[in-house]
Amino acid sequence: MSKIGVHSFVWSAGSSREELEKALENTHRLGYKLIEFSYLDPQQVDVKWLAGRIRELGLDVAISMGLPPEGDISSDDLSVVSNGVDILDRAVALVRDLGGTKLAGILSSAHGKLERSLTRKNWDTSVSTLSKVADRAKTAGVTLNLEIVNRFESNMLNTAAQGLAYINDTGASNVFLHLDTFHMNIEEADVGLAIRHAADKIGYIHIGESHRGYLGTGTIDFATIFDALVAIGWDDYVTFESFSTTIVDKDLSLKTAIWRNLWDDNVALARHAHRFIELGMDTARLKSKLVSTPHLPA
Repeated sequence: MSKIGVHSFVWSAGSSREELEKALENTHRLGYKLIEFSYLDPQQVDVKWLAGRIRELGLDVAISMGLPPEGDISSDDLSVVSNGVDILDRAVALVRDLGGTKLAGILSSAHGKLERSLTRKNWDTSVSTLSKVADRAKTAGVTLNLEIVNRFESNMLNTAAQGLAYINDTGASNVFLHLDTFHMNIEEADVGLAIRHAADKIGYIHIGESHRGYLGTGTIDFATIFDALVAIGWDDYVTFESFSTTIVDKDLSLKTAIWRNLWDDNVALARHAHRFIELGMDTARLKSKLVSTPHLPA
């Protein structure tokens, strides 16, 4: 049985109690075991209530985010770096308080297209800053999962190999890769090989289609991806992420260029995605068993 999660923006971009409750209930009802929230503001959400509901429904939780320009920890401006540290520390605390263990997303630099090349100083500033955040996160029982995104959303970590180099430079044991099939489809030379190469440093997986809509209706070779995940013994969450103009978050929808309405019925979308991922992983396991088990004459 696969561990499958879903991004809350499949359900709603709002954070009222009513919207959060509906997202939690839909997640649980459709068989997902983890819900991922982005950009939750603890000042506008009853964190204790939310943690209680997550626990009551037997769900796991992850938090994802992208650092804003004014919180870019790779910046030459130390006040901007300091603000980024505060943002990350608050996000770590939120993960801990919700009963989760994973903070994911664009944590090493600002989220958005930049008009400048990364310098070695930017890289070193980010690495040294994140390593200190990681120390505090470790005490809180939280891992930092660095999302590898396409060139239009970051100028720092665009491939898994770059992410591995970054993790190595931090020297931290609780910093991992957050791989996303949508981004990998753009940037990696070979998605399956990239997954296999990164194997023991992957902490979180996003499954998304090339156009962000229904899985299997775009150009991504999911069979190769599922085969690679089985080959590395992946037994953690695979989280479905999809965006449409049906649900608009003012921060994320603009940064990720969600201009088209790829679905209206989010329940049908999520039901299909759960079946697609479960069948894909099951099929990959069956293939793996067939090629590794000799069938000898009796």
